[in-house]
Amino acid sequence: MPDPSHATGFTLNTLDRKSAQREDPAFIAALLAAPSSRSLVLSADIPALKRAGDIHDAIFTLDEARAFGDPAETVFLGCHGERALFATRIEGAAHEAAPERDDLAFVDLRTIAAQGLVDPEMIGALSQAKSLLHWHQHNRFCANCAKPSKAAAGGSRRECEHCGRHHFPRVEPVAIMLVTDGEHCLLGRQAGFPPGMYSCLAGFAEVGETLEDTVRREIMEEAGVKIGHVDYFASQPWPFPASLMIGCTARALSSEITIDTREIEDARWFSREETRLMLAREHPAGLICPPKLAIANLLISAWATEKG
Repeated sequence: MPDPSHATGFTLNTLDRKSAQREDPAFIAALLAAPSSRSLVLSADIPALKRAGDIHDAIFTLDEARAFGDPAETVFLGCHGERALFATRIEGAAHEAAPERDDLAFVDLRTIAAQGLVDPEMIGALSQAKSLLHWHQHNRFCANCAKPSKAAAGGSRRECEHCGRHHFPRVEPVAIMLVTDGEHCLLGRQAGFPPGMYSCLAGFAEVGETLEDTVRREIMEEAGVKIGHVDYFASQPWPFPASLMIGCTARALSSEITIDTREIEDARWFSREETRLMLAREHPAGLICPPKLAIANLLISAWATEKG
């Protein structure tokens, strides 16, 4: 059965990551030599797509991937059945230098997901590829001794040959929460949001902090509302560049709002009926919620459709 998380974008990923086998260099080498192996291709975090009507194809043979230019990094993502899938980051800005072609396009991942340009199962693999390749690109030196490091275990970590330290891809936990007070929920907006959009409040977890305390701290800091009970609801990988959105619900113990304008532009309580209109994009004031791509939409939708 699918988890609630699978209703959001970037979550459907059926690849077998072969956690044990990828430690064996011979296993990875054999997959790289296998004619059936395929690769995703990214240039500066932007995936390459073969145009194919409404649904594009993100999968290339390894020879096709190499034809884009010198690969800066190739990492193993996992296997789908007997076929291995890699991800290749092209050195330089291939997406800018690519000639205009009717059969090829470089499209940013957010647009791919929002417009459904590839098969839904491929969105999760592209998300994994984007975050992993971004981490390799920005972590080429050992944080312990500053010597160059190298990819290992199919790209699932980096190793320093000088001091022996292992480094693993970073995932940044972000609590995103729907706060409720009876028949109302708390939503806010940042200055960079599209006009009229209100969403759940969110913030990064800090060192030595439980998820529940992250929720309580962030809501108090941004909106001045005291929080009691907190429940986990669902999660979502957010590859911009490598966050994990941890969706929670929380009960308010106070209702007065005091906005920290350094964090958000506005916050207010919305009735259940208002949120239904916002989700349907029928609010009389033109207010809207984030699209279904975002976990905020899932949190708001689940509450809005409850019987009050």
